[in-house]
Amino acid sequence: MNVAVVFDGVLAAGLVWAAAGALLGRDRYRAVILFIVFGLLMTLAWVRLSAPDIALAEAAIGAGLTGALLLDALGGTTAATAGRARRWMVLPLAVTVAAVLAAVLRALPVRSGPLPDAVSAALPESGVTHPVTAVLLNFRGYDTLLEVAVLLAALLGVLGAVRHAEPVRLASAPVLQAAARVLVPLMMLAAGYLLWAGAHRPGGAFQAAAVLAAAAVLLALVGMISGWGRPSLRLRCAIAAGPLLFLAIAAPLAGRAALLVLPPQHAGLLILLIEAGLTLSLGFLLAGLFLALLRSDPVDTGKR
Repeated sequence: MNVAVVFDGVLAAGLVWAAAGALLGRDRYRAVILFIVFGLLMTLAWVRLSAPDIALAEAAIGAGLTGALLLDALGGTTAATAGRARRWMVLPLAVTVAAVLAAVLRALPVRSGPLPDAVSAALPESGVTHPVTAVLLNFRGYDTLLEVAVLLAALLGVLGAVRHAEPVRLASAPVLQAAARVLVPLMMLAAGYLLWAGAHRPGGAFQAAAVLAAAAVLLALVGMISGWGRPSLRLRCAIAAGPLLFLAIAAPLAGRAALLVLPPQHAGLLILLIEAGLTLSLGFLLAGLFLALLRSDPVDTGKR
């Protein structure tokens, strides 16, 4: 039997096992660890599907940053566990969502030809040489704009759901802080490389921003920076810079037949400007989801 087939079978079984353990397990800490394991296995699955861009985002955001958020949330919860009936309610909900998604996919119109061929044919006019970047920031730029809007709404929701408190700085050993001083500059260099590489190979704004956010979370975990609950004016400007720049570029193109299809003669420069702005804003957005919870206390809803 082919080794690749065996590996894929073990990987698929591991995904099912990790997902089931995270959803149905009684121990919350174990469930969070299995969620992180699921993200790492999903990263391998995307690599096996020849989708390194998604694999990078999954490793940084799906497993790394989201795992840190869940561990932080776990530290502020009680030791009580959900009842068996409540846990099993997740299964029909998941089946219902899967059925709806399958119905939507079946209702999509059938393309006359393979999409990779269509992207390759239009790639010379996109301003970049990497097909994923061309799709996300040119051919389907409004998808990326909406994704940024969703993240911004999520951060606003977090800031609105917590009570502002004095900044919290976690205690840490000097050895960990010394290691962070070495790692964070390297992470910033890696983020810069991912931003530059996005035009011609796997990388781009989301991956670069995830690395920057991970650097900020690392600094917070070792006690070198404190959390924040009410962003300053400069921080708000940095968070809004990317979406506003994206909208500023999109506004003159609103009357075109295809929304956000960039003019070929300026597409490369416009994509670089958009990605640079999004890297800055998304880095603060993703880090803020963790740092806001680190600084603030949950709102008292009256429930115990």
